[in-house]
Amino acid sequence: MTRSFPYYELHSFAVPGRPHSGNPAGVVLMDDFLSDSELLGIANSNNLSETAFLVPRGTDCWHLRWFTPAIEVDLCGHATFAAGAVVLEQGMVSGRSASFDTRSGRLAVSRDNKGDGFAMDLPAIGFETTGRAAALEAALGLDTSPEAVFNVTRIHGARYQMWVMADEAAVRLAEPDHGKLRSLDTNIILTAPGEQCDFVSRFFAPASGVDEDPVTGSAHCTLAPYWGERLDKLRLSARQIGPRPGALDVAPKGERVTLYGHAPRYLEGRITV
Repeated sequence: MTRSFPYYELHSFAVPGRPHSGNPAGVVLMDDFLSDSELLGIANSNNLSETAFLVPRGTDCWHLRWFTPAIEVDLCGHATFAAGAVVLEQGMVSGRSASFDTRSGRLAVSRDNKGDGFAMDLPAIGFETTGRAAALEAALGLDTSPEAVFNVTRIHGARYQMWVMADEAAVRLAEPDHGKLRSLDTNIILTAPGEQCDFVSRFFAPASGVDEDPVTGSAHCTLAPYWGERLDKLRLSARQIGPRPGALDVAPKGERVTLYGHAPRYLEGRITV
């Protein structure tokens, strides 16, 4: 039996005034979830870093799942941000906030009181100091060694590390060998102080089926508390500076993090399977 679902693609955390920036995310609205294999098939066909699938759970609340082209993931910030923008802009929310029940608990996206963008509430993700692995350093294609390396706390899913560099150039000029990174099965957040913002980053996610993610909400759940403490600031400006750049503000708040940004709509239509 053929089925058809509303579909949207948004560019989460786009740089204001710069087309084709931010992180593309697919959002599919459903009355009930299809099988895991069918959801994965849709995400694979979309060929975006993540596709979000939404099923209503009650007033202003949805069940939300995220799939890369290869796996289901435990947390995806930019696709949650896109999902919130869709339901808020489509008039599917009675107030200013939409809630989502996910593998990572209850998340929320609301309209930003200070602008025309959106604000997203996510759990902070902790980190602890570790030593650098020579194989990972070689695979990342770095010209200089990191100042610090941290293991990133994960309850489920892939292994993550955060590598802190001395300056923005070291992050921008990194030339990773994606094949080697895939063999090492570790996702890497590469970060440094920013030249025109508080901090910059890039995110390589071979263990999740994505070579380089353009603008990663979940990575900022670790970046925000790290840089907030290091710079002693309550709200920070951030830029992800890979081949497809993005912009956002972050505000660490104890065990939670708020991300602020824009999510312009790129296309809308229907998926038929």
